[in-house]
Amino acid sequence: MTNRFSALQTQPFDDLFDTESAPAPARELRPEDAASTAAPAKAVAGTEHDIPGERPASGSRERILEAKVILHRRMLEEFNLVALEKLPRDQLVGEIRKFVTDYVNKERLALNNAELEEFVGTLVDEMTGLGPLEPLMRNPEISDILINGHKNCYAEIKGVLQPVVIPFKDEAHLLRVVNKIVAAVGRRIDESNPMCDARMADGSRFNAAIRPIAIDGPLVSIRKFSKNKLSLEKLVEYNALAKPMAEVLQHAVNSRMTTIISGGTGTGKTTMLNALSAFIDAKERIITIEDAAELALHIPHVGRMETRPANNEGVGEIKQRDLVKNALRMRPDRVILGEVRGEEAFDMLQAMNTGHEGSMATIHSNTPRDAISRLEQMLGMTGMPMTVNSIRSQIANAIHIIVQLTRLSDGQRKVTSIAEVTGLESDIIQMQEIFRYRKTGRTEEGKIIGHFEATGVRPRFLEHLVAMGVKLPGDFFEPGVELK
Repeated sequence: MTNRFSALQTQPFDDLFDTESAPAPARELRPEDAASTAAPAKAVAGTEHDIPGERPASGSRERILEAKVILHRRMLEEFNLVALEKLPRDQLVGEIRKFVTDYVNKERLALNNAELEEFVGTLVDEMTGLGPLEPLMRNPEISDILINGHKNCYAEIKGVLQPVVIPFKDEAHLLRVVNKIVAAVGRRIDESNPMCDARMADGSRFNAAIRPIAIDGPLVSIRKFSKNKLSLEKLVEYNALAKPMAEVLQHAVNSRMTTIISGGTGTGKTTMLNALSAFIDAKERIITIEDAAELALHIPHVGRMETRPANNEGVGEIKQRDLVKNALRMRPDRVILGEVRGEEAFDMLQAMNTGHEGSMATIHSNTPRDAISRLEQMLGMTGMPMTVNSIRSQIANAIHIIVQLTRLSDGQRKVTSIAEVTGLESDIIQMQEIFRYRKTGRTEEGKIIGHFEATGVRPRFLEHLVAMGVKLPGDFFEPGVELK
């Protein structure tokens, strides 16, 4: 076989294209699954928008797609995939470009420079990345990728869920990409173990389900990890909350008031938790506990822990409750849970009631009152012999503030309520709303109009803030005044 990659001959990877010594490609790298015959990926929301990294195909689209299949097959035959991973990306792209150019000239394919670069890019993505998913992973405007079989795909773009065309050739091609992601995190997905939840190398959250439980083909969801963490000031700038609301939360967190951030999926709970963490005293020791590490706290002294699923034999699982118990032995000033969803709620509340004030957590619920109800249910899941009064007393004594986040129907994310837990009276947990978001209408384009306002209730925790040397303007809490 002629070595087409002369530039690599001086590198210590002489076996890169040695087909005799190169291992056979794994099943998940089948060339017939690798290229797409679908249209380039486009997001659709009334009008079409090109996904960065994909360009419309030329008139010779069929020949180009066929060429991609042929070239991908040849590269799988000529590349030692293990050694390939050691190559610098720039050098790899340069050599693949030479390979593609040689083939294009030989076959007399009519490609301009932009189409040639797109051709090279898709082959590099197939060889080293996630194939058709790469353009979406690189697009900073996309926060979630949702795949319901290889022909039915969606992406959340600027807060709005939109259909996209991801050029998977067939279901086997999608499965190959899924296997590549799963293998990279040391996991397995097959008929005997058809579900996988994991954190990708870049921090993105990945979940997949395949046949037989996924009836119409693989179900894949990717919550992309945002490298640009939003500060509370930025959230105010984006009108997610008003400045007076942000100031109250800032001083409450700094003064070690225990805070629960409540909201549905995709409402920005983790973003808010990251933003509020900037106001924790830098001298404090924080332990974070998550199912999949997403938090990037703005403080220096942080110990991060992550749960572990059971292995293929069904043993070795480490739950959030195990980590919470262990965290309390690590001398934390505060414990932060990425999400409370089960029996670990009992240990979290115990911690909050025994010297770890100022701890924070997120919870899935639609209103502050729902958040309290969910915590009650979780405490009931522990199997501890506790009365309803005892459970509610634990909650009322531990939690001070609940911040409610909502994603509106037009994609906007808002802090729709900030409520204070004031205590327990006659077996009922007492709460009072301090701030809220009031909807006032909708534009012709469908965008929701509204404003933030105070309810007129002065929070009881103001006394605590004053004792800590914090003085807030009285007009923050004037009723009926639109907050800016």
